Amino acid sequence: MMHNSEIKKASSDLVDLEESKLLKVRATCHSDKGVKAKNEDSVGLHIPDNSHQLNYKGVLIAIADGVSSAEAGREASQTAIQHFIQEYFATPDTWSVSHAGQKILTAINLKLFRKSHEFSNEEKGYLCTFSGLIIKSRIAHIFHAGDSRIYRLQNGKFECLTRDHTAHIGQGRNILARAVGMDNSLQIDYSKHPIQAGDKFLLTTDGVHDFIEESQLKATLNSSQPIEYIPKQLLDIAIQNGSDDNVSCAICEVEQLPDQSLDDFNLQMTRLPFPPALEPGVNIDGFIVEKEIFSSSRSQLYLVTDTADDNQYVMKTPSVNFEDDISYIDRFIQEEWIGLRISSPYVVAIKQQKRPRKFLYYLMEYVEGITLEEWMKNNVFPKPRIAIDIVDQIAKGLKAFHEQETIHQDLKPGNIMLIPTNNISQTESSLQVKIVDFGSVFVAGVAEVFRPIQHEGALGTATYSDPHYLLGKNSGIQGDLYSLATITYEIFTGKLPFGEKVADCQSAFDYDKLRYQLANQHNPVIPSWFDRALEKALTFNLENRYHTLESFLYDLHNPNPDFLMDDPAFTKEKNKAFFWQIISGFWLVTLILLYLLFSN
Repeated sequence: MMHNSEIKKASSDLVDLEESKLLKVRATCHSDKGVKAKNEDSVGLHIPDNSHQLNYKGVLIAIADGVSSAEAGREASQTAIQHFIQEYFATPDTWSVSHAGQKILTAINLKLFRKSHEFSNEEKGYLCTFSGLIIKSRIAHIFHAGDSRIYRLQNGKFECLTRDHTAHIGQGRNILARAVGMDNSLQIDYSKHPIQAGDKFLLTTDGVHDFIEESQLKATLNSSQPIEYIPKQLLDIAIQNGSDDNVSCAICEVEQLPDQSLDDFNLQMTRLPFPPALEPGVNIDGFIVEKEIFSSSRSQLYLVTDTADDNQYVMKTPSVNFEDDISYIDRFIQEEWIGLRISSPYVVAIKQQKRPRKFLYYLMEYVEGITLEEWMKNNVFPKPRIAIDIVDQIAKGLKAFHEQETIHQDLKPGNIMLIPTNNISQTESSLQVKIVDFGSVFVAGVAEVFRPIQHEGALGTATYSDPHYLLGKNSGIQGDLYSLATITYEIFTGKLPFGEKVADCQSAFDYDKLRYQLANQHNPVIPSWFDRALEKALTFNLENRYHTLESFLYDLHNPNPDFLMDDPAFTKEKNKAFFWQIISGFWLVTLILLYLLFSN
């Protein structure tokens, strides 16, 4: 954090991290009082020194110009810069950049507005302009109010990305029409722009850009000299050109871009048209349609062959029923982006597209097998070894999601494929698990808002998903754990842990009436400690539910002593032994007393 006359040079060189996957920028800023008695401008920047914040928050540069006529311009600009930087990097990863930035600026505006009105004469106003730049992944996010400016130099093109909020009052004079702290509500200009490696951004206050022609700003920014020398040079030029105000500017140069993000993906994909219904033999972008695998009101799956290498894939296309539904398009695009981030033998692989697309779709590996839903119908009470192996593989697939800070949210037997394979001994068939659906996932750091699964009353979503999801609460990993436990229960018993009525639940009151049905009532070979582990994983109370997949799986594989102590059968045997111990002790004491009596 820096402001006023301080100079700051910074770089996101992170030598201990995989630099090829990280955003890398250089940034510097300078501020000076110029010909005025005091400096009411503030400039600040922050480049995280860890990969998590760099990926999930990005890089922030901001500039503010205190309104001198308001008497508290210096305090206002410092407050705006300091609070914006501090509070932005403290917001949850689940907030989008736009949501976080606008929420923080709204709070800062109200703080300054109220501070201005603490004085009865209302002559001391805490007002300032504000222009903020956040570079996250491959997108530049801009927040702006007032007449400070943000320019970009890209491929030789120099343009201003903000507009001045001023009003002309005649005789060549302008006044601010919008500023932070001016009113109890603030209208912020927000925009986002795709960026390229080599882009340079320039942030200036009016004491600089009002006294330097854009052609000279461009030429100076486009020079081959290191950017660290440019801010001071621009301020000197402005002062020489007669600037009568404070002079401040900041420069940021993008040196390296990270792997593609969901936001970037959206910008590229949302304009593609939906493909029509595809018939066998149709060629779409070099993929020949062989047959339709699946079709619903929401999407279609086709088996296709790549003409370039004869490999077969599954093509998923969006339903034309949702061509005008922006949220649906966003979720469809997210499915591919999620799949590309996850690499696991237990999760279906998404093919990285190398050819331009004319339509909106994505490609998955072709998995020949059956769904777990079909398999369970034909394998009631399977061998415990096979059943627990399936559960373990599903858990490994979920772990791959969680390692990418992604929650599946809608795990069910219909979304799990089983592929027959041969084990090492080649004596009997074994099964390979593949999780194949990404339609309801929640990704920390990129989610605009939490989208709970819609309750449609259908067996599947309502049956296997955590009631907390269906009631609008994100229970995170514990929600996926609940789904896994439900599936585990059904694999071993052929039944559902709360019966069929769970699909009809509409409220917390409905769920509260449900009661867990002991698994060994349906399958008597299930040991009580295994049953108790399932019950704990399925409790609606998150405090009492397992908090990790590992702890749940451990108790499935190893008898938990706490569960044995509470086992009714174990307690009955323990009480019976205690009874005989008391009787034996009574006879022993009696014999000793008789011996002492007759020995005397």
